[in-house]
Amino acid sequence: MGTLLARLALIAAGLSAFVPVLWTFLNSFKNRVDIVSSVPKFFFTPTLDNYLYVLNREAVGAGLVNSIVVVGAAVIIGALLGLPAAYALARYPLRWGNDIQFFVLSMRFLPPVAVAIPLMVIWLQLELYDTRVALIATYTLLTLSTVIWLAIPAFKAVPKEVEEAGRVDGYGPYAIFFRIALPIAARSLVGAIAFGFVLVWNEFLIALMLTTSEAKTLPIVASELSQLGRDVPWGILNASVILLSLPPLLMVGVLSGFLNAAFKRKREAA
Repeated sequence: MGTLLARLALIAAGLSAFVPVLWTFLNSFKNRVDIVSSVPKFFFTPTLDNYLYVLNREAVGAGLVNSIVVVGAAVIIGALLGLPAAYALARYPLRWGNDIQFFVLSMRFLPPVAVAIPLMVIWLQLELYDTRVALIATYTLLTLSTVIWLAIPAFKAVPKEVEEAGRVDGYGPYAIFFRIALPIAARSLVGAIAFGFVLVWNEFLIALMLTTSEAKTLPIVASELSQLGRDVPWGILNASVILLSLPPLLMVGVLSGFLNAAFKRKREAA
């Protein structure tokens, strides 16, 4: 009975997450009259007008490019700086190690408006407001804290005996990090990087306060589609939500496939 209840709870949780996504996907192919109908329509004549309208807007293309450049650069820089920092905190005890970890984690506790307002003043004074450089630097702070926070447990889970065996074989600290710790903790680290990517890809308030026209990201452009007229264009909004969700899903899928292929080759070689 306990197992059955647990399975039912998991199924209910899965449906609660899947059904809204499915309904959004269906609504993106509907005309507005089918969406606002008092009786939900499961059978309708699909249309691509919503997607064509979104994709044909120049602002959407510019926002997509800005999001890819800004988020990609922030995640790469955050991973390059965050993974070594997390390994150092996990393997080399420091007097202030716990305080450093708490400080890194506390950066995620702050409301976005508490971060955005001081940063807006800084970028205005540096004449970098509404630029990709400002967004990359800001988002790097977010991805850096997320990567460090999630990577420390992954590195702590790496057996110390394996690293000690590497030292016996003549490996230095850098070789142990790159050739032992990173491959063993790779699965968890990919999850940390993907999680950081999703967080900054969907980030809205900071991008709204740090941009006006030139560096607007895709979430800002998608929000502007709701201001097209007196009536809310539900079909266009649903289509923009689906398009906005595709890059994170593709990234997670590509990273997962790459990681699974790497582990498969490693097992076959062994």
